Amino acid sequence: MTEQTEITTGDARLDTVWLIAALILLLGGLVVFYWLNTQPMPLRAAAVIAGFALGVGAFAMSSQGRFVWQFAISSRVELRKMVWPTVPDTRNTTLVVIVFVIILGLFFWMVDWVLAFSTRHLLGTGA
Repeated sequence: MTEQTEITTGDARLDTVWLIAALILLLGGLVVFYWLNTQPMPLRAAAVIAGFALGVGAFAMSSQGRFVWQFAISSRVELRKMVWPTVPDTRNTTLVVIVFVIILGLFFWMVDWVLAFSTRHLLGTGA
């Protein structure tokens, strides 16, 4: 199966500080973007990118950030274990799905036609 990794949790107050710092840095990048409205766009975009990068870095320092990083690494390991279908398997499955969609579409069209005909006949509004 998969092995569980234990992530050490630090001081909750320090984690709160890191999370608040991350939020301030993210929002700071956006504030600077609008504050520099007379500056060239590349400079304004650099402010947003820098705020995002610093915010992600601050988030990564918290225990939640370490948990997200460990989850991403574990996901990559599990993805490597995946057995992907072959091209013929994919083609055959797609063909079966298309055929069943057509068959069910025709079936429901016939049911709709019969119900509409029956309703018109019972109400006397149609041919």
